[in-house]
Amino acid sequence: MNTYCLTVTCATTRGIVAAIAGYLARNGCNITDSSQFDDVQTGRFFMRVSFTSEEGKDLDNLIKEFGATAKAFDMAFTFHDEKEKMKVIIMVSRFGHCLNDLLYRWRIGALPIEIVAVISNHMDYQKVVVNHDIPFHCIKVTKENKPEAEAAQMRIVEDSGTELIVLARYMQVLSDAMCKKMSGRIINIHHSFLPSFKGANPYKQAYERGVKLIGATSHYVTADLDEGPIIEQDTIRVTHAQSPDDYVSLGRDVESQVLARAVHAHIHHRVFLNGNKTVVFPASPGSYASERMG
Repeated sequence: MNTYCLTVTCATTRGIVAAIAGYLARNGCNITDSSQFDDVQTGRFFMRVSFTSEEGKDLDNLIKEFGATAKAFDMAFTFHDEKEKMKVIIMVSRFGHCLNDLLYRWRIGALPIEIVAVISNHMDYQKVVVNHDIPFHCIKVTKENKPEAEAAQMRIVEDSGTELIVLARYMQVLSDAMCKKMSGRIINIHHSFLPSFKGANPYKQAYERGVKLIGATSHYVTADLDEGPIIEQDTIRVTHAQSPDDYVSLGRDVESQVLARAVHAHIHHRVFLNGNKTVVFPASPGSYASERMG
């Protein structure tokens, strides 16, 4: 029995859910999970449906025959085979906590992706990556060679059929051209404090200001640095009794967890771009436990 996922975006109107459910029923499909959101502010409708094809209908036929329903509501839609793993490239610099966390979750099956490569501007994690039988590419980036370096990165992306780039503390700013070319397909992680601390040693700055909450934000990358649509956030409390090193350690933990949850949501097609923000549907019960494991 084949298991698929359908994602839909269109203008708000009556009858969308009924039309989709009716189409699936007529084609011998059984809905196993469904989420939808009607944004009254923008007039946009978002829906994600997981279903099984009990009559064994293949994906090509389902896509072709859905055309009439989609046209009636002017839908943007995509069908996904849930057995297929998304091809992902991880990019990292010299902080390895997010990379190691992603590799662990991938290795135990909690993050069902195909990691086609790891790209870094340093050699620090070559051995770790190669020991996982994953191709490692060290591409040095300077002000002088940035266009050539990004061109080399994009060749790896295109040659490997990469569908998602994960910036696991990759400490280089991507060009506007690369951000636009991979729009909605690059996820970043960064620390987020109230107030916000920029520059070197943000955790030390937070400690010196007596911050009581530290946290992290994962978002899609846009040309505006750290301003892309937010996918996932979390915080953890700290106290006056903790040291700057404690802040760093706790911060790395929350960064790793937030990034993993954002990637998990994206690869399961639960994230929809909605202008400058996102609609993120909750994980189904079967995947929630693995997503939350820390």
